[in-house]
Amino acid sequence: MTKRHGYALLAAFAALIAVLSAGIYAGVAADDGTSTRHATPQGGVGRTPRNNAAPASTGTWVGTWAAAPSGAEPGTETDGAAGVSVRNVVHTSVAGTSARVTLSNLYGQEPLTVTDASVAVAAGDDTAAAATGTLRRLTFGGSTSVTVPAGGQTVSDAVRLNVPRDTDLLVTTYSPTSSGSVTYHEHARQTSYAAEGDSAEDMTGTPYTQQVSYWRYLTAVDVLSNEAKGTVVAFGDSLTDGVTSTADANHRWPDYLTARLREAAAAGQDVPRYSVVNEGISGNQVLLSGLGRPADNQSGLDRFGRDVLRRPNAKVVVIDLGINDIGRNEKLADPDKVVAGLRTLVGEAHARGLKVVGATLMPFGGHRGWTAARDGVREQINARIRAGKVFDAVVDFDKALRDPYDPRKLRADYDSGDHLHPNDRGYREMADVIDLSTLDGGASAKL
Repeated sequence: MTKRHGYALLAAFAALIAVLSAGIYAGVAADDGTSTRHATPQGGVGRTPRNNAAPASTGTWVGTWAAAPSGAEPGTETDGAAGVSVRNVVHTSVAGTSARVTLSNLYGQEPLTVTDASVAVAAGDDTAAAATGTLRRLTFGGSTSVTVPAGGQTVSDAVRLNVPRDTDLLVTTYSPTSSGSVTYHEHARQTSYAAEGDSAEDMTGTPYTQQVSYWRYLTAVDVLSNEAKGTVVAFGDSLTDGVTSTADANHRWPDYLTARLREAAAAGQDVPRYSVVNEGISGNQVLLSGLGRPADNQSGLDRFGRDVLRRPNAKVVVIDLGINDIGRNEKLADPDKVVAGLRTLVGEAHARGLKVVGATLMPFGGHRGWTAARDGVREQINARIRAGKVFDAVVDFDKALRDPYDPRKLRADYDSGDHLHPNDRGYREMADVIDLSTLDGGASAKL
């Protein structure tokens, strides 16, 4: 064999490996983060995909947006979203040259068959219309249709798309049949849309006459980015979910943290080049899950693997969790058990090389769930956090937002009015007190 023919054979072999890898890529895992269930691409179904070739450019896969599945959408048990195009509106953290999405059927009773799906850059704010030339048909293992088993999730193939930072994307799915209850994230604080029939490839937004205040099926958008080298995961409850922030304004504290990192990098400061994704669920607890099988509002311990450890290139997790373990417990919460739960999360993060920044628990005096005994538990937990025995680094949300004249309460100018959740100004303060340098570096060997 001549050297020239040898090179040709090597090149052909490399091309074959690339093709096989692209076909295998569409990863599927159970949405409970513990087992694997495979989605089934529906070969030969649907129209010819456009611009779906795997990207040739270099970069790092990071999360530009995420939301944890929080439960089963009420009223969808029988019909699901059959015959409806669901157009989720999500806001990007960082830019990228390609995109892929994750769809979840965690709470479905039957397989979810998606026969048409797309991603596009929104034409502007508060619209279901796509910017000209940006709509891309999504494929799954090369097929335009996919079936996600009950309890499972699927990741689309990557599509070439210039995704701007700090902008809205439209991710649309259409399913002709019911899978039972729709998996959703309840408190989106973002208006999304729905249309009767298959309008996944509509760019005008005209058919999308229904507005919804939550996200359906969609749990993540990742991008191939040249500006970010990793992902920061904000992990928490309603305080991270931003339930009292202004709707359609992206004023949750992880949104403000994204802006801080972006502005600091633009100013030439030595800060980590990371995206930020929000994995907060309203009402979430460290220790206890909700009712049902699978459980609504899975506990922090149960969902940590799925919502944090499996995020692409996750480098740091900021944990603000524990106040619901105190406030929603019929009996007095055990601070030892809450702290032990937090330490378990830290151990899991360290095992995957993630650094953990932990937040002190903010005051809730004046809220209907407050008692002096419960506040005592909060103080005990905070004392251990501040002592450096729980997390790698600490952000003191309690100190930053409490009333200096009555530390049991939020400052009035940071209080949304319910005496538990901040307003927009309070959420901004939460982001502002995070030392950006603590987001850099690896995990501690041992606490």
